[in-house]
Amino acid sequence: MLQYLIFSAILFAIGLSGLFINRKNIIVLLMSIEIILLAANTNLVIFAKYWGDITGQAFVFFVMTVAAAEAAIGLALVVLVFRDKQTINIQDLDQLKG
Repeated sequence: MLQYLIFSAILFAIGLSGLFINRKNIIVLLMSIEIILLAANTNLVIFAKYWGDITGQAFVFFVMTVAAAEAAIGLALVVLVFRDKQTINIQDLDQLKG
């Protein structure tokens, strides 16, 4: 069990480092959020198996649903912003108005 928790902690650290180190590209930020959600899912499965309860595994399906919706909406917004501004660099997108 410990090796799975270490794996999950490494995934979480990679996701956090992607959020903090690269603040220029929207796609990398979305991928980092997905990696953090993957680490949370891994923890939920590990602890559900350890405690013999299926609740954690049921929550994984909800988190996966939210992650899929976040990815679909996030990528759609990135495509729309790219069509309008011709860039996905966050520093160039400071003039977003509705």
